[in-house]
Amino acid sequence: MDTRDFEPVDPKCIVPIRIPPQTLRSRGWRQMKQNKLALLGLGIVVIMTSIAIFGPLVTSYTYDDQDFAMANAYPSPLHWFGTDSLGRDLLVRVLYGARISLSIGLAASLINLFIGVIYGGIAGLVGGRVDRIMMHIVDILYSIPMLLYVILLMVVFKPGLLNIYIALGIAYWLNMARIVRGQILSLKKQDYVMAARSYGTSTWHILTRHMIPNCMGPIIVTLTLSIPEAIFTEAFLSFIGLGVSAPMASWGVLTSEGINSMRSFPFQLIFPAAALCITMLGFMFLGDGLRDALDPQNQREGNR
Repeated sequence: MDTRDFEPVDPKCIVPIRIPPQTLRSRGWRQMKQNKLALLGLGIVVIMTSIAIFGPLVTSYTYDDQDFAMANAYPSPLHWFGTDSLGRDLLVRVLYGARISLSIGLAASLINLFIGVIYGGIAGLVGGRVDRIMMHIVDILYSIPMLLYVILLMVVFKPGLLNIYIALGIAYWLNMARIVRGQILSLKKQDYVMAARSYGTSTWHILTRHMIPNCMGPIIVTLTLSIPEAIFTEAFLSFIGLGVSAPMASWGVLTSEGINSMRSFPFQLIFPAAALCITMLGFMFLGDGLRDALDPQNQREGNR
């Protein structure tokens, strides 16, 4: 090759090409903006969370104020959602129920994030006998229904919200651990992991700095979809009398109380059931949107 066949380029003619970095957040948000149901779900989640936090602060009633003269009152300007059989304002009880149900979802997400991710990541990265033992423990815990955990806890502790938290702490991270383990098993064969091992990088550093960040897509999706499942679990347990105890109000307790007077006072069932359904739909729409946005296969098809 003769260098005389080339001539230098004038630096003034060089136009730099600047391509903004495509992070997981930017790619996910670009896909989310095209999904109307996902944006609707995000709006529902934000609104319900804001109502649960600030709603009870701006009302003049509390969840246990009783006024027998106003028992079973229909919705009116004085009581927007009506009252229950003890004269308690149903709107305030629904707002307090939102706090309890959403706190259950928050507890489930934190348990999934800290226990499930670390446990599944260690099992997948270490492998071998350690992986088999750890996953056998997961299989044993997964085979026991959560309802049985709660019943056994009621024998030891008093019925209440603490039982729900402990039951979630025992069994709710198992699905996340399995998903993260599968992702780690596929990532541990990548070249950057082998290069990090050859440099003598510790296993913990490889797991937390290299592998878990590359699993954030499935982790975020699983985390979001697990929240409505936890909310429904609390509602079901409270509905059958194994959840929070009176006078605390959760959506499951309010639904259970509303069924007893469904024919005479249907509003006592409609309002808490509607709040529960709308919140669960919001999280489901948001989770489906995140799954579509963070799925690499969908992103490749969208770029074609």
